[in-house]
Amino acid sequence: MRTSESSPSRHGRGMGLGLALLSAVAFGGSGVAAKPLIEAGLDPLHVVWLRVTGAALVMLPLAVRHRSLLRRRPGLLAGFGLLAVAGVQAFYFAALSRIPVGVALLIEYLAPALVLGWVRFVQRRPVTRAAAVGVVLAVGGLACVVEVWSGLGFDALGLLLALGAACCQVGYFVLSDQGSDAGDQAPDPLGVIAYGLLVGAAVLTVVARPWTMDWSVLTGTARMDGTPVAAVVLLAWIVLVATVVAYVTGVVSVRRLSPQVAGVVACLEAVIATVLAWVLLGEHLSAPQIAGGVIVLVGAFIAQSSTPAKGSERPVASGGPERELSTPGTAA
Repeated sequence: MRTSESSPSRHGRGMGLGLALLSAVAFGGSGVAAKPLIEAGLDPLHVVWLRVTGAALVMLPLAVRHRSLLRRRPGLLAGFGLLAVAGVQAFYFAALSRIPVGVALLIEYLAPALVLGWVRFVQRRPVTRAAAVGVVLAVGGLACVVEVWSGLGFDALGLLLALGAACCQVGYFVLSDQGSDAGDQAPDPLGVIAYGLLVGAAVLTVVARPWTMDWSVLTGTARMDGTPVAAVVLLAWIVLVATVVAYVTGVVSVRRLSPQVAGVVACLEAVIATVLAWVLLGEHLSAPQIAGGVIVLVGAFIAQSSTPAKGSERPVASGGPERELSTPGTAA
């Protein structure tokens, strides 16, 4: 009996890990597709607005289908749109104007450690030593991947903006887990994503001011390491894969794992983005970056392998029975 119960749980965690990896790959490909558009003349915030708004239009039928969420979980929808969609990207791009890209990315991906801090110090629940070690390894490896030592002139406001992106990313993982143990009453993740994108698009419209965008860029071509690629193809990739697929698989993976474990796996996004940039944009990896990528992989594996089956009595920060912010009827 014990074996038959543990097997589905193990399968669920395996599926969750696979979805988390797919989400990391999808998110990681966004920069490779966006950079040629930016170099072709689009403002970074305009690319973000196109990404979120396009994805919101794709998901609009699902928003109509799950319109009851507007009445049942308005706080969750607003929080997901403001934090997980608009907040992460707006803070990150604002930080890039003041501090190096690598430093901003490293600070943003402190989110897994902040999730553990939320669980341990705010919710006062135990965390496993393995999960903590996995986070430390992942963040340390990430420091090597982005070569944080190459940017030493830190701007205080830039650091705060990057930390804001990290805090918003915590919101992404925690809100993605909202109601995961409520059974049939749990908010449908596709509906949450659809409304989150709509809220994010509305907020980013005010911030990015798309009416000032050079729309002619989208009718031409952009260069990817010297190779001309239709701008609309790159935009389609950003919208359909790097946003729709990325958010859907990411949220579902959090439901199957836990915010802290999925957060560690999400650190792979930086590794994947760097590898894709090497292959597609000709931005080569250094030896420390390769070593850092291996360390991130090891840290993610340690954290995920420490996750017990649901219903286990082991500490929840490695995926135990009680889930953060998931009490039925609790508004985000």
